[in-house]
Amino acid sequence: MKKMIFGNGQRLSRRAFVVNSATAAGGFALGLNVPFVDALAHHGKASEHNATEVNLWVAIEPDDTCIIRIARSEMGQGTLTGLAQLVAEELECDWKKVETEGISPSRNLAAKRAWGEMGTGGSRGIRVSQDYVRRGGAAARMMLLQAAADQWKVPVGELSVADGIITHGNKKISYGKIAAAAAKLTPPDPKNIKLKDPKSWKIAGKPLKRLDTADKLNGSKVYAIDVKLPGMLNAAIRDAPVFGSKAVSFDDSKAAKMPGVRKVIKVKDTAVAVVADTWWHAKTALEAVDIKWDEGENAKVSNATIKERLREGLAATENNGERRNGDALGAIAGAAKKIEATYSTPFLSHACMEMMNATVKLSAGKAECWVPTQNLESSLAALSEASGIPLAQCEVHRHDLGGGFGRRGGTQDYVHQAVAIAKEFPDTPVKLIWSREEDQTHDFYRPISVCKMSAGLDDKGELVGLHVRSSGQSINAWLNPAGIQNGKDRRQLQGWYEEPGDAQLGYTVPNLLIEYVMRNTHVPVGPWRGVNTNQNAVYMECFIEECARAAGKDSLEFRRSLMKNHPKHLAVLNAAAEKGDWGKPLPAGVHRGIAQFMGYGSYSAATAEVSVDAKGKLKVHRMVLALNCGHPVNPGQIAAQAEGSVAYGLTATLYGEMLIDKGRVTNTNFDSYEIMRLAEMPKVETVIVPTYDFWGGVGEPTICVVAPAVLNAIHAATGKPVRELPLKNVKLV
Repeated sequence: MKKMIFGNGQRLSRRAFVVNSATAAGGFALGLNVPFVDALAHHGKASEHNATEVNLWVAIEPDDTCIIRIARSEMGQGTLTGLAQLVAEELECDWKKVETEGISPSRNLAAKRAWGEMGTGGSRGIRVSQDYVRRGGAAARMMLLQAAADQWKVPVGELSVADGIITHGNKKISYGKIAAAAAKLTPPDPKNIKLKDPKSWKIAGKPLKRLDTADKLNGSKVYAIDVKLPGMLNAAIRDAPVFGSKAVSFDDSKAAKMPGVRKVIKVKDTAVAVVADTWWHAKTALEAVDIKWDEGENAKVSNATIKERLREGLAATENNGERRNGDALGAIAGAAKKIEATYSTPFLSHACMEMMNATVKLSAGKAECWVPTQNLESSLAALSEASGIPLAQCEVHRHDLGGGFGRRGGTQDYVHQAVAIAKEFPDTPVKLIWSREEDQTHDFYRPISVCKMSAGLDDKGELVGLHVRSSGQSINAWLNPAGIQNGKDRRQLQGWYEEPGDAQLGYTVPNLLIEYVMRNTHVPVGPWRGVNTNQNAVYMECFIEECARAAGKDSLEFRRSLMKNHPKHLAVLNAAAEKGDWGKPLPAGVHRGIAQFMGYGSYSAATAEVSVDAKGKLKVHRMVLALNCGHPVNPGQIAAQAEGSVAYGLTATLYGEMLIDKGRVTNTNFDSYEIMRLAEMPKVETVIVPTYDFWGGVGEPTICVVAPAVLNAIHAATGKPVRELPLKNVKLV
């Protein structure tokens, strides 16, 4: 890969870059003008390939191999393959000859961010970049065709192309043979490029096999945690067990004498690290370091005190975000029947299989980092900020991630730590790996919250008023304070919005009041695959179920009656119901539940089939998930993401709970933070309901309907609503 330098006149402070890249990672995409051939992205041979660079997105080798550049991170969600499909579709190349090349953040910055922002979160990987990557593929195709037309001296309109072969009558030429000539041409104006109708796609829109599978299967893939460099040292770290506390002192007399130990280091004010020849030596020595902590007032905080604070918020007079129409409180007070319920959801860990890690090498005027990250620009910014080395002299080497789920976006704490440690060993790469215990106890957890729901039904069983009051922590308060405007944090209302487009509530209620009350704690919180749609879907969909039962109406029909003004929500609900055999007989003891919700620009619904035996043991037999993401780029990957949503969502539903006692997390490994077993995984079926008129996300939308569909099925099975998660704490019979 070329090493690129800053262009003339570029001025971007490290602080501005830190703020901008972190904001993008938090789900607010930067406004970017993305050209297809930048003055800095000069034509030539890519150093890792004997390939001619046609434009920013496409390089072609003499044997017709098409190398497609990818700016987003791959963490198992399939973005790499999906983006390559979109480019290849417009390029009209041979898919069997497609390879991909990752763009480094330094290369992107040097090219004035010509490849766009590089955050991969909020299910934005494809939907935010689809337009300009498709135009990049189309521009390359047009340049290749024009080069062939010039060579043959015929009008370009008389040429055709398929699978990378350009044809005019009896003449044929492959992309590999014309690429050098094409690279010399002036690229077309991207605004004048007409993209293909997605309904005519031949490569995109098809369930093609992923491009990143082989090295995972044969074991050759090098994740960042596997990096080995000449002379590399290894570090293990222990941060203050109570969030917000400090390390006062430490005694390393025993650790310093242990095998392989090079140094014991205090990292900032809160942590102690051991650097050794191997990570195991570092970890073993760290256990021998006697650290004294100043735990402070936060050591008095427990789950009980946090829950008390949240429940206090339910009765508070202020609110930090609201949506209202009509007079919900008056309508409920005057209703023929009133329903009320309070729900709660706990802190959750990301539990990535690859623990947080980063390898850093600091030299005179240069900083390098090998890191698994959902936002390469944020990692670059963190490397520069922590090292004090200008952005232009920093390099982040990209790796596929062993799980992300929102943990590895704007929160670059592990990079900052690795840099602080590497400062003690100039010109030497140092790899920091968190232990599983460190990973579990120093996460940015999914926020805890409680929600009180109230509703009124008229004498016909119709919903006349709905009041929602949620009390919980704010992600923006921790990671993006600028996202809170005039004390209002609309992010916490995700899935309950009035306006269409991203996370709209799919019900029309004549009198509606939704309120959020901010009640923050000392526990750090952050995005967790689906963020607030997961909790909000549980609250809304389980309560709508309670309302339907109070009205004596079928769960599906009750929802349909509220969705006349929301045809896309309704279509997906209907698709899930039809595929899920709603209304059809079930085996004895098996019951169905249903749910629908919207998030990340896509519409989701699910049915679940469960049984609960006489001892209260739950079994989830089958789930059907329906999704309308507008334009399905790879149906096979969509199905895989839906299946992954069930695995991740069911784990949280059954077991997920991070407990706080004496200010610290107490379930520090998978023996106490249980993950769903393979034998517990239900049969999952996916139905895609595309409307081809918008671009929605895929990675996160379907997870939000998993829990409520299962909980509503349990309600059907037992006759009792479930209002608290995880289910391991609930007696079902």
